[in-house]
Amino acid sequence: MNKLIYLDYNATTPTDPRVLEEMLPYFNTHYYNPSSLYKSARDCRKAIEQARIKVASLLGAEPSEIIFTAGGTEANNLAIKGVAFANKNKGNHIITSKIEHPAVLNPCRWLEQQGFKVTYLGVDKYGVLDLDELKNSITQETILITIMHANNEVGTIQPIREISELAHSRGVYMHTDAVQTVGKLPIQVKELGIDLLSLSGHKFYGPKGIGALYIKKGTLLDPLIHGGHHEKNKRAGTENVSGIIGLGKACEIAQQEMGAENKIKELRDKLLEGIKNEIPDVIFIGHPEQRLASTLSICVKYVEGESMLMDLDAHGICASSGSACASGTLDPSHVLIAIGISQELAHSSLRISLGKHNTQEEIDYVIQVFPRIVERLRALSPFWKK
Repeated sequence: MNKLIYLDYNATTPTDPRVLEEMLPYFNTHYYNPSSLYKSARDCRKAIEQARIKVASLLGAEPSEIIFTAGGTEANNLAIKGVAFANKNKGNHIITSKIEHPAVLNPCRWLEQQGFKVTYLGVDKYGVLDLDELKNSITQETILITIMHANNEVGTIQPIREISELAHSRGVYMHTDAVQTVGKLPIQVKELGIDLLSLSGHKFYGPKGIGALYIKKGTLLDPLIHGGHHEKNKRAGTENVSGIIGLGKACEIAQQEMGAENKIKELRDKLLEGIKNEIPDVIFIGHPEQRLASTLSICVKYVEGESMLMDLDAHGICASSGSACASGTLDPSHVLIAIGISQELAHSSLRISLGKHNTQEEIDYVIQVFPRIVERLRALSPFWKK
């Protein structure tokens, strides 16, 4: 097979051509500043508000509850720091989990330096947190619980509705990083009971550099970026009009084509069975059922993840050894360590994440090539015993 096989959709997705087509006029013909008063600028403002309606519709939210950001990282920072500083008169305690994305963990660590207290909850072998441990961790000082909807490395989906009920029973705000689930799973924020939700356009066939934060009406939150009165005084700066238009279109398409995940799950399961049948000593990670249809996370004993990635790349296959945002470090995945995987085994991890453009032919090719790669690398390993 000559063409590139892309299996890293949890890292980013290609922009849908329909999204790009919607965006293009806002680079050169509809380039006006939406805060200006003349008609062409007001038309840009209307387009932004139409995009806001589309994002809100996908989430079952009100348009007034959507704030546009530069991506999921900014949305997480705005939610966590914004709630912390706006509610510090009520308390200084935040609860999160050990398997969160760095865009949640690092803001929490930074807040600890500012005098806040943070509890990092453990998870079980599947990556699911313990609701009783969460319940026992809530104190009179707790102001925010932030738990991701689904993990970007192993795909495990958390019981967000139950977490929200626990939070609200104690008068605590609930935020979820839903970067990996928006556009993939049906999400209704009112049903989940959450107060804040972060999303990122490039994770579901929208453009990079654009995201949004759902903020339930009445939620107290301080802005991070100060300047003009943009985004209801929650996020200053001239709007990324083309990005916002693209995000709106991506949300519209996702709402119309949500059933595509069934095909992705079939391909993921076929790949899983192929690996299980062809390669011995492989550990499959993540919850067997409550898991993203796109995600297959494995540890291949006696082989380094980086070596597998390089060999796969040589065969035209793109995959990952964990979070793309953490690829600059040699440390083992904090997610795998948290679920009980040893440091040695964590270095043999591989994350394969599928998307709507993958085909049966591509999966067949991977099943054909990958066992040979593992066999060759194991032959070089002093730890491999046939």
